[in-house]
Amino acid sequence: MTYTHQRQQDDIALALVDLDRYPIADLSSEAGAAFLGECQRQMEEHGWCNLAEFLRAEAIEQLNTEAKDLLPTAEVLHVKRNIYQGAIDPSLPEDDPRRKEFTHVAVQLADDQIPESTALKQLYQSELLTEFVRRVQKKEQLYRCADEFQALNVVALHPESWHAWHYDTTECTVTLLLQAAETGGEFTFLPNSRSDEGEDREAVDRLLAGDMSRAQTFSRGAGAFTLFRGGYSLHGVTKVEGAHARISAIMTYDEQPNRVIDDEVNVRIYGSRVAAILADRRAPGHHEENGQ
Repeated sequence: MTYTHQRQQDDIALALVDLDRYPIADLSSEAGAAFLGECQRQMEEHGWCNLAEFLRAEAIEQLNTEAKDLLPTAEVLHVKRNIYQGAIDPSLPEDDPRRKEFTHVAVQLADDQIPESTALKQLYQSELLTEFVRRVQKKEQLYRCADEFQALNVVALHPESWHAWHYDTTECTVTLLLQAAETGGEFTFLPNSRSDEGEDREAVDRLLAGDMSRAQTFSRGAGAFTLFRGGYSLHGVTKVEGAHARISAIMTYDEQPNRVIDDEVNVRIYGSRVAAILADRRAPGHHEENGQ
């Protein structure tokens, strides 16, 4: 990527974000350092940091319009998966809640379906935004996800739909709410339910059995930017109700450069379109036919 192209992406990000409220471009100033410190404190204390009205009002309208223009080209996905988004462990007892698969229905655009020219993708690809996310997370290094399907997604949950319980496939996920549900559609999670050392099995079992006493939730309006350790906290979205869809952009980051997601997981999430793409690549003569 050229310096000029990167500068253009950063300029777009600066035009979209409410910099008076959220000075992401000047984190070394007194106001910027105080803002960054508060974001870091929220991440350490709660496992999330929520920035209401992160985008300017006109930017929310612009990105929401982009999403609505693209969503008619997206598949309606019936995603069935366990909380780990992988194959069920056959060694688990039949009644173990970790064997349970949950299904949700969503209209979802994968990264390869979102044009490079959109302001949404330019915002995601901005080094300025990536650096802000890195510093909030206190990571030595952070990269945008390299997976061609998972890096940036747009998800529409229509009335009567919800997002099933799951852990993300990467540690750090950022969501940008483009259109809130009329009612419902609340982001709900079990904070720090697992770590690199293991999982709080009791808390997870209770949640999967329907006990929400240890779950946390907060309502968000359009333009909210939420940083969340999705790989370590079981989470989902409650049922959307009312007259219109809940639309969000999902931005994914990783500490490892060039990491991609297993084909099995991508097919499980994105369905027949991605399955066909991957099958075509494995077909005999594919490389020769494409001049590779």
